[in-house]
Amino acid sequence: MRLFVAIQPPSEALDDLAGMVDGLRVGAAGASGVNVRLTAPEDLHLTVVFIGEVRDDQLSGVRRALDRAAGSWRPPPGTGGSVEVVGVPRLRLGGGGLFGPAADGVLWVGLRGDVDALHAVSLAARRELTGCAMAHDPRPYVPHVTLARPGRRLSPEDVEADRGALDGYLGPSWPVTELVLVRSNPPGHRRRYDHLAAWPL
Repeated sequence: MRLFVAIQPPSEALDDLAGMVDGLRVGAAGASGVNVRLTAPEDLHLTVVFIGEVRDDQLSGVRRALDRAAGSWRPPPGTGGSVEVVGVPRLRLGGGGLFGPAADGVLWVGLRGDVDALHAVSLAARRELTGCAMAHDPRPYVPHVTLARPGRRLSPEDVEADRGALDGYLGPSWPVTELVLVRSNPPGHRRRYDHLAAWPL
């Protein structure tokens, strides 16, 4: 099974983002029937760690690692840790960017708010997964929500215009309350993603 760890933005944040996407060139192209590979609203998520392929008999180890990560990512108050968040961390979707060239890249929206806390969540999960010999994506963490993969179905100029428009976007603030283990299903499956477990933060 193919797994990743995620945080799910609430509906109000995703509804606001949908309004923004509708006003982008990629949104207009999708509405007119061009296959710009817009992420379906129900599939929008914030990846914390991409794990990849996991055997069935490894799932319990992944769960135990995330049990520890969810309970240890925030340093105790006053200990001088690098992340000191009062109360529940809060995020908001904002800004954006492009992975890869405009002619064949991934358009995404970024995060604002307690982003240091989000990095700490990712670091804790990676540390615990490494400790139980579970592989995961080693690339530097860039918090984002994937919006579209337009490829060459949208001109590079239009993609760059959308990337620039996302620079000025700032959605509503929301509390981060849980970490979710998600299974990515193969094409043709009724659901793209299934939530397997969740941990309060």
